[in-house]
Amino acid sequence: MIVDNKTILITGGTGSLGKVLVKRLLQGGEIGTPKKVIVFSRDEGKQHDMRVSYLDKRFSTDEVIYKNFQQALEFRIGDIRSYGDVRSAVDGVDILINAAALKQVPTCEYFPEQAIQTNATGVHNIIRAIKESKAEIETLVGISTDKAAKPINVMGMTKALQERIIIAGNITNPNTRAICVRYGNVIASRGSVIPLFHHQIENGGPITVTVPEMTRFLLTLNQAVDTIFSAIKTASPGEILVPNAPSVTVMNLAKALIEDRDVDIEILGIRPGEKLHEIMVSDEESNMTSAKGDYYAIRPMLPELLKEDFVPALDKEFSSEDNVLDYKGTRELLKEHSLLPGMERSKESGELLV
Repeated sequence: MIVDNKTILITGGTGSLGKVLVKRLLQGGEIGTPKKVIVFSRDEGKQHDMRVSYLDKRFSTDEVIYKNFQQALEFRIGDIRSYGDVRSAVDGVDILINAAALKQVPTCEYFPEQAIQTNATGVHNIIRAIKESKAEIETLVGISTDKAAKPINVMGMTKALQERIIIAGNITNPNTRAICVRYGNVIASRGSVIPLFHHQIENGGPITVTVPEMTRFLLTLNQAVDTIFSAIKTASPGEILVPNAPSVTVMNLAKALIEDRDVDIEILGIRPGEKLHEIMVSDEESNMTSAKGDYYAIRPMLPELLKEDFVPALDKEFSSEDNVLDYKGTRELLKEHSLLPGMERSKESGELLV
């Protein structure tokens, strides 16, 4: 019962992952029932729509009456970039999950200073707020990405900095276990490739593919949440938990979504800052990586945090090129999660896919 009677703060909690995370937490079950879940974000419109959805209202109107601070699900307007906002939000929190991020690769390339402020400085604000407020936060979880391993774009670089800031937070805040999870593309999350492909198919094509042999890890929203829960259950201070996830080629993904439709595929070529294959665990990290069930755990580099022996689970990097599903496997994965054309909603997030 890892969250039983706990107060949980989720920064960036109105995103695709945040919505499923909140739903799973409030459902309780084997993880326990939290005392309160607090959604912290700067978009009042998304917060209002999320609140309305939990009140079973059909339309989002300003006439909805609620008692925000008396509910198990509480909403706080604030920006992770603002130290004052973060400082006021951490009081009374037991578990903090940081899902706030700028995650679109091209956007971060054009506005690197904005990515730094959210993905790195914002996380430093959390570490600083815990220390200066003497908040009794048991666990801090940072949500990272495979792009943080051998980063070649701004988004990955700032996420790698997030990981290091959180790991170092174990030294400055020894009473808080600071850990990370790192995973690849989340199926049907906002801004991901599958909703884009659906949209292109609905409009008659073409589907735009960068490089046919490009591979990407695929993880469902519920599997992403499972990874967070597993980290809270098992991760040692400073560890990064990585799911042993399958991967697909972008071409097989496009073909599986097209099925027998008369839709062309256009090859665009690899984009600046884009990798042919994603790396979940780098070569340099592989000799510091152990196995934990269906996950890999990357040990921290700081010697103060290395307190137990381990057996390395990898002898090379863990790449999306390693366990690639064929066309049939790609179709089965998409069908399992209601993501083929004609299946209008993701059964996990409830969000429209097109």
